[in-house]
Amino acid sequence: MNLKECYAAMDSNYDEVIGRLRSEKIVKKFVLKFLDDTSFDLLCTSIKEENGEEAFRAAHTIKGVCQNLGFSGLYESSNEMAELLRSGWNPEAVNMLPQVEADYNKTVVAIETLKSESEDA
Repeated sequence: MNLKECYAAMDSNYDEVIGRLRSEKIVKKFVLKFLDDTSFDLLCTSIKEENGEEAFRAAHTIKGVCQNLGFSGLYESSNEMAELLRSGWNPEAVNMLPQVEADYNKTVVAIETLKSESEDA
């Protein structure tokens, strides 16, 4: 899988991110670093603990990273989650978590495939 195929697997816009960041090498570097980010784990823990402030911070971080890297699907759901939590704890965030988790998992699977196939090459 190449980077363009990775973006397609995430339902994201490769051309937009390359047009903005101008270098596939730079984009790939930061896409692979996404796997090390712990914001999703913090989001899940904070939702479970009904900690609106931490959950907002985590969702907002995910949203920002996704916006910068052009991860469209995860950006949309994490943005919606961040807006739900902007003013503090909102029980609706629990209902939103499965969508964020599905988008997160789709993104991670695509990036892990990119990573493993890049290492094999």
